[in-house]
Amino acid sequence: MGTYTNPLGGHTDAELERLEKLARRLDTSIKIPYTEIRVGLDSIIGLIPGVGDVGMGFVSSWIVFHAWRLGASRSTILHMLWNLGLDVLIGSVPLVGDLFDVAWKANIRNVEILRRNLYKQGRASRTERPVRSIP
Repeated sequence: MGTYTNPLGGHTDAELERLEKLARRLDTSIKIPYTEIRVGLDSIIGLIPGVGDVGMGFVSSWIVFHAWRLGASRSTILHMLWNLGLDVLIGSVPLVGDLFDVAWKANIRNVEILRRNLYKQGRASRTERPVRSIP
C-alpha cells in the first residue's frame, strides 16, 4: 500500500491517523471500571449544563473541517454534519442526552465515514480501520 498525498500537501493517511486519535480521545479514551463501557472527553465535558455539548460540538467540528480539507464528497460532509448535529442536539437534553452521547460516538462514526469516502476516491490506503475497538 502506498502513501496517499492530499491536494493541499501532506499525507492523507497520516492525517486520518491524527483524526482517529482525536476521535478516540473524544469518544472512547476512558474505560468505566467494572464495565465494558468506554467514554471520552465529549461525554464527560457534555455533563456541564448549557455549554458542555455545544463546546464539544465546536471541537468535534474540527474533524468535519478536516474532511472538507481532505476532499471528502459533499454527501459525506453532510452525513458527518448530521451525526454531529444529532450529537449536540440530543446530547443537550439532560440525562437522556448524556446516555445518548455515550452510545452514539459521533466522532468515531465520522472518521469511519471519512475514511471510507476517501478510500472510494483513491485518496486513502484502506477502507476500514478498527477505530471503535482501539482504546
